[in-house]
Amino acid sequence: MQIIRQPRVTVIARQQFTPPPHISWQSDSDVAGEALAEFAGRLCYLSFGENAGLEGGHKTIPGRTTNQAYLANILNTKHGSVLEHAVWSFLFEGVSRSLTHELIRHRAGMGYSQLSQRYVDESAIGFVLPPEIEEGTTEFETWRQACENSLTSYRELLAEVTEKVGEAGPATMRKKRARQAARSVLPNSAETKIVATGNARALRHFCEMRGAGNADLEIRRLAGAVLRTLHQEAPNIFGDMRLVPSPDGIDTIETDYSKV
Repeated sequence: MQIIRQPRVTVIARQQFTPPPHISWQSDSDVAGEALAEFAGRLCYLSFGENAGLEGGHKTIPGRTTNQAYLANILNTKHGSVLEHAVWSFLFEGVSRSLTHELIRHRAGMGYSQLSQRYVDESAIGFVLPPEIEEGTTEFETWRQACENSLTSYRELLAEVTEKVGEAGPATMRKKRARQAARSVLPNSAETKIVATGNARALRHFCEMRGAGNADLEIRRLAGAVLRTLHQEAPNIFGDMRLVPSPDGIDTIETDYSKV
């Protein structure tokens, strides 16, 4: 039986930013999401600088700052709507069904596509070890045995229902009927995979809420992994969010700019 101890977070898509050719302005950030958020914010006040060269006779407001300084002011003033233009897509692996039940509650600004237990044979499925359970303890043995029993029951049910369904109907539908019945015995710790797409504002909200000290430990661990990735992707948007060591061994997340 495969036991999974850490989630895997992979960025699978990030956007491009193409400044309009009639506005001679350029951000000093090479990160598309950061540059787009800055552009969106500057458009609200036409604050592209004296030499931006807007067509149509619009007067521009002088005063140019770096992308880092501009987005820091966005965070400070909680002008979070401009962050909704910056978007990333992730593949999350090594997470449990229990975690995704909580993850998909984050609907505003987020989209999901999750592995289907109705269409996928889970006979070789792995199980995510809850962070609260330490290996080598009696509770670990209790958990491991429960997972093994459920996997055995799944395989037996899958074979029995497949035989019962027989040859009636299309092959895909026969397999789906057997798998959707067998999955009923799999526990919440069953591993799953999910694609999650979110804008920067929604991702900040996810990291802040699920990185809190009272959050479920597994999803807090995922929030930390996501934030570490976003620190690399867009430090000017997410750099204010700090990973703070916690006595339980899983970092919490803090920021001076809450609820942007």
